[in-house]
Amino acid sequence: MDILYSALVFLHMLGLAGIIAGFLMQLMTDNAKAPKVLLHSSLLQFVTGLLLVGVAEMADLSELDHVKIAVKLVVALAVVVLGVLNLRKPARNLAIAAGVLAVVNIGVAVFW
Repeated sequence: MDILYSALVFLHMLGLAGIIAGFLMQLMTDNAKAPKVLLHSSLLQFVTGLLLVGVAEMADLSELDHVKIAVKLVVALAVVVLGVLNLRKPARNLAIAAGVLAVVNIGVAVFW
């Protein structure tokens, strides 16, 4: 179970790096692929986050703070929605909002 949990954490961090990369790509270069990077990375992080909570609950790895998880879930869902909207009609403001929310989610994870 530890290997699965570690692999999910690894993928979760790759999703975070992709969100930040897509956000910066769109802001700095206005690359046409940036919205796809942002969306797919946000979906990766959303799904792996859900799986991490499920594995932690099943393995009884630690006591989970469900309020914190709910807040992170809502913020991650907002990033996914912004990624979808940004893919349909790319806009710098949507990318900025997604990037800021991703950083807020990091803050919640670290400081809460």
